[in-house]
Amino acid sequence: MIEAKHLFKRYGDHVALQDLNLKIEEGEIMALLGQNGAGKTTTINCFMGFVEPSSGEASIAGLSVSSHPEETKKLLAYIPETVMLYPNLSGIENLAFFSALAGLQYKDAELRAYLSKSGLQEVAHSQRVGGYSKGMRQKVGIAIAVAKKAKALFLDEPTSGLDPKASNEFSTILKELSVQGTAILMATHDIFRAKEVAHKIGIMRDGQLVTVLEANDISANELESLYLKSI
Repeated sequence: MIEAKHLFKRYGDHVALQDLNLKIEEGEIMALLGQNGAGKTTTINCFMGFVEPSSGEASIAGLSVSSHPEETKKLLAYIPETVMLYPNLSGIENLAFFSALAGLQYKDAELRAYLSKSGLQEVAHSQRVGGYSKGMRQKVGIAIAVAKKAKALFLDEPTSGLDPKASNEFSTILKELSVQGTAILMATHDIFRAKEVAHKIGIMRDGQLVTVLEANDISANELESLYLKSI
């Protein structure tokens, strides 16, 4: 569902991505670990079509992002570190608006069901997003991804700044999306969250994917030790 083949990205003399190869199947969660500047966000930006690879290919469901930008955007959803929503609109109004942008129209009860499924309390559905916490905004972002029926979900530091309860709720939702067949690529600094949620864990350094591990094959402490040795 998500695949990179010999992906390079250069900015002048700086190589942001170097021969990146990865593959994520339906229902699989892959976490990318690495310091700032390791290439995690650049990787996601290539899949989102925000930046054009210097060479190689990023594809969604077998479609090249560069050659099929409109088709691939319909298949994916993106949740950045801070979800950008309209502060003067309510949670349900934001969900309705972004669903409409994807060509989808839902009844009020359906929109509320998506928000509730994403963990947003019913009392907050009609409140203005400007008063939401970061965790609440992330839940609206998840609701948008679910309502859009995204086949591929990209997350860039999604739990940064969340309290432990909100992080746990977020992880639970990701696992549910995985069971439903969504392929998920998550860039994070949170080693223990990556171990808890992901099926595969990649460690990036200087634009290269230096290690890919099966999460079940390593403990959180072993992963932390390996990560610290890799950076």
